[in-house]
Amino acid sequence: MAGRMFKSLVLSLCLILHPVHVTMTSIDYVPENDSLKVYLRMYYDDFLLDLAISGGSKGNDFFTSGSPESKEVMESYINKKLIIKVNKKLLAGKLNDLEIVDNEVKLDIDYNTTKKPLSLTVNNQIMTGLYSDQSNLMIVRVGNFEEGVKLTSDNTGRTFKIN
Repeated sequence: MAGRMFKSLVLSLCLILHPVHVTMTSIDYVPENDSLKVYLRMYYDDFLLDLAISGGSKGNDFFTSGSPESKEVMESYINKKLIIKVNKKLLAGKLNDLEIVDNEVKLDIDYNTTKKPLSLTVNNQIMTGLYSDQSNLMIVRVGNFEEGVKLTSDNTGRTFKIN
């Protein structure tokens, strides 16, 4: 009983101290090597909770170590939660950099494609099963095309038609 009350108190304090549930993602097409450069920022404590409900519980220090195993787990998480298709072809992301500073995770991910995007579909499910008020802010840039969107727990995806 005391353990359950303690967990409830800790969860309540976390919600009071960290009431914003948001991620920020930028997706840029790099024509020189037909790839998408993706930068993603999210709160570390939220990420750990989302990872745990996805069945991949890890301790606080696991990702701060920078080990190859931690990068593999992060890459797997991103490829399950941030689904990107170019011209209807599913792409897999390759994690280049993982940085955790002051409860913020900063990721640099590359997605190789074979052609310039005529359509780009993004389904961002990061933390959408964790928080009903989750906002996943995203900006997509391909050549002269640029569009920003807010994805939510109720609306996790968007297809962009590139001119």
